[in-house]
Amino acid sequence: MKNSITPHAAYWLVAAFVISFFVVGVPYWQIPYAKVSLPNTLYGTGLLVIGVLAAAARAVGKARLLAVILAVGAAVPAPILARIAVDTAKDPTSHNLWPFEIVIAAVIGVLCSSAGGLVGSLPALFSRHNGAA
Repeated sequence: MKNSITPHAAYWLVAAFVISFFVVGVPYWQIPYAKVSLPNTLYGTGLLVIGVLAAAARAVGKARLLAVILAVGAAVPAPILARIAVDTAKDPTSHNLWPFEIVIAAVIGVLCSSAGGLVGSLPALFSRHNGAA
Protein backbone atom coordinates (compact mmCIF):
# COMPACT_ATOMS: atom_id res chain seq x y z
CA MET A 1 0.00 0.00 0.00
CA LYS A 2 3.03 2.28 0.26
CA ASN A 3 2.99 3.00 -3.51
CA SER A 4 -0.66 4.07 -3.57
CA ILE A 5 -1.57 7.72 -3.81
CA THR A 6 -3.70 9.32 -1.13
CA PRO A 7 -6.83 11.24 -2.11
CA HIS A 8 -5.27 14.41 -0.67
CA ALA A 9 -2.16 14.01 -2.84
CA ALA A 10 -4.28 13.17 -5.89
CA TYR A 11 -6.30 16.36 -5.38
CA TRP A 12 -3.11 18.43 -5.26
CA LEU A 13 -1.68 16.76 -8.36
CA VAL A 14 -4.85 17.25 -10.41
CA ALA A 15 -5.25 20.85 -9.25
CA ALA A 16 -1.59 21.62 -9.98
CA PHE A 17 -1.87 20.07 -13.46
CA VAL A 18 -5.08 21.88 -14.42
CA ILE A 19 -3.93 25.28 -13.17
CA SER A 20 -0.51 24.86 -14.80
CA PHE A 21 -2.07 23.69 -18.07
CA PHE A 22 -4.00 26.93 -18.42
CA VAL A 23 -1.28 29.22 -17.07
CA VAL A 24 1.14 27.83 -19.67
CA GLY A 25 -1.45 27.27 -22.40
CA VAL A 26 -3.42 30.51 -22.56
CA PRO A 27 -0.44 32.78 -23.32
CA TYR A 28 1.02 30.15 -25.68
CA TRP A 29 -2.24 29.77 -27.61
CA GLN A 30 -2.46 33.53 -28.17
CA ILE A 31 0.87 33.68 -30.03
CA PRO A 32 0.55 33.21 -33.80
CA TYR A 33 2.10 29.90 -34.84
CA ALA A 34 4.59 31.65 -37.13
CA LYS A 35 6.01 33.51 -34.10
CA VAL A 36 6.33 30.48 -31.80
CA SER A 37 9.92 29.57 -30.99
CA LEU A 38 10.32 26.74 -28.52
CA PRO A 39 11.61 26.75 -25.83
CA ASN A 40 11.84 30.58 -25.74
CA THR A 41 8.08 31.00 -26.09
CA LEU A 42 7.55 29.00 -22.90
CA TYR A 43 9.84 31.06 -20.68
CA GLY A 44 7.99 33.26 -18.23
CA THR A 45 5.34 33.18 -15.56
CA GLY A 46 3.96 29.80 -16.62
CA LEU A 47 7.16 27.96 -15.77
CA LEU A 48 7.41 29.77 -12.44
CA VAL A 49 3.87 28.60 -11.67
CA ILE A 50 4.90 25.03 -12.59
CA GLY A 51 7.70 25.18 -10.03
CA VAL A 52 5.57 26.73 -7.30
CA LEU A 53 2.70 24.29 -7.76
CA ALA A 54 5.07 21.32 -7.87
CA ALA A 55 6.58 22.50 -4.58
CA ALA A 56 3.11 22.92 -3.08
CA ALA A 57 1.93 19.50 -4.26
CA ARG A 58 4.98 17.97 -2.65
CA ALA A 59 5.07 19.98 0.60
CA VAL A 60 1.37 20.55 1.32
CA GLY A 61 -0.21 17.77 -0.70
CA LYS A 62 2.38 15.20 0.41
CA ALA A 63 2.47 13.74 -3.09
CA ARG A 64 5.38 11.48 -4.01
CA LEU A 65 8.25 13.21 -5.79
CA LEU A 66 8.04 11.15 -8.98
CA ALA A 67 4.28 11.71 -9.20
CA VAL A 68 4.82 15.46 -8.82
CA ILE A 69 7.52 15.55 -11.48
CA LEU A 70 5.45 13.60 -13.99
CA ALA A 71 1.99 15.05 -13.33
CA VAL A 72 2.92 18.71 -12.98
CA GLY A 73 5.64 18.46 -15.62
CA ALA A 74 3.09 17.09 -18.11
CA ALA A 75 1.24 20.41 -17.88
CA VAL A 76 3.87 21.97 -20.16
CA PRO A 77 3.66 19.66 -23.21
CA ALA A 78 -0.11 19.16 -22.85
CA PRO A 79 -1.10 22.64 -24.12
CA ILE A 80 1.42 22.29 -26.94
CA LEU A 81 -0.20 18.97 -27.89
CA ALA A 82 -3.64 20.58 -27.75
CA ARG A 83 -2.49 23.34 -30.10
CA ILE A 84 -0.94 20.82 -32.47
CA ALA A 85 -4.26 18.93 -32.63
CA VAL A 86 -6.26 22.09 -33.33
CA ASP A 87 -3.79 23.56 -35.82
CA THR A 88 -3.34 20.35 -37.81
CA ALA A 89 -7.10 19.89 -37.97
CA LYS A 90 -7.26 23.27 -39.73
CA ASP A 91 -4.07 22.84 -41.78
CA PRO A 92 -2.53 19.36 -41.98
CA THR A 93 0.75 20.80 -43.24
CA SER A 94 1.38 22.77 -40.03
CA HIS A 95 3.48 21.38 -37.16
CA ASN A 96 5.53 19.08 -39.38
CA LEU A 97 8.11 18.92 -36.55
CA TRP A 98 5.56 18.25 -33.80
CA PRO A 99 7.54 15.45 -32.12
CA PHE A 100 10.34 17.92 -31.44
CA GLU A 101 7.85 20.43 -30.04
CA ILE A 102 6.55 17.82 -27.60
CA VAL A 103 10.03 16.67 -26.54
CA ILE A 104 11.27 20.24 -25.97
CA ALA A 105 8.17 21.10 -23.90
CA ALA A 106 8.40 17.83 -21.95
CA VAL A 107 12.04 18.45 -21.03
CA ILE A 108 11.23 21.99 -19.90
CA GLY A 109 8.25 20.72 -17.89
CA VAL A 110 10.20 17.97 -16.18
CA LEU A 111 13.05 20.34 -15.31
CA CYS A 112 10.72 22.93 -13.77
CA SER A 113 8.57 20.41 -11.90
CA SER A 114 11.72 18.62 -10.66
CA ALA A 115 13.11 21.86 -9.26
CA GLY A 116 9.79 22.66 -7.60
CA GLY A 117 9.34 19.12 -6.31
CA LEU A 118 12.81 19.14 -4.78
CA VAL A 119 12.16 22.50 -3.10
CA GLY A 120 8.87 21.09 -1.81
CA SER A 121 10.78 18.13 -0.35
CA LEU A 122 12.95 20.37 1.83
CA PRO A 123 10.47 20.85 4.71
CA ALA A 124 10.12 17.09 5.20
CA LEU A 125 13.86 16.61 4.93
CA PHE A 126 14.58 19.28 7.55
CA SER A 127 11.86 18.00 9.89
CA ARG A 128 13.42 14.50 9.78
CA HIS A 129 16.84 15.89 10.61
CA ASN A 130 15.53 18.07 13.45
CA GLY A 131 13.54 15.18 14.90
CA ALA A 132 16.61 12.92 14.91
CA ALA A 133 18.82 15.41 16.75
